[in-house]
Amino acid sequence: MKNRQSIIFVLLAVLILASFYERGYFNRGGGIETGGAAKISSAYENRLSNLQVEGSGLVEKVLRDDLEGSRHQRIILRVSDSQTVLIAHNIDLAPRVENIKKGDRLDFFGEYEWNNKGGVIHWTHRDPGGKHVDGWLKHQGILYQ
Repeated sequence: MKNRQSIIFVLLAVLILASFYERGYFNRGGGIETGGAAKISSAYENRLSNLQVEGSGLVEKVLRDDLEGSRHQRIILRVSDSQTVLIAHNIDLAPRVENIKKGDRLDFFGEYEWNNKGGVIHWTHRDPGGKHVDGWLKHQGILYQ
């Protein structure tokens, strides 16, 4: 009887952990729930900022680098049929995404900040101070962090 209870307990624990994993609690974000386009859309509609998000999209446009202050590679990314975001990737702290062009798929993990144009995703790099969750970009199988 005790052995049967142990097996049931283990199976229940596995099911609970699988549920948490499926909902994104164990993704690369160090325990931060992520949700892609739906989370970004909700953040935009509710004017929310400082949200860790993970997702992907198609490159709409590669903009000129922002060279004021910390240098940033800037990419307009379509994350849904109705929304684009600006990816602001700090190239003083992380390598530039090479050979990226319109129509390419780009995966990301970073911090969403609201603006009236769809929002900005930044912190797509490691934090040298170790106080912020590390972000990343992934293009053609290469991780940029």
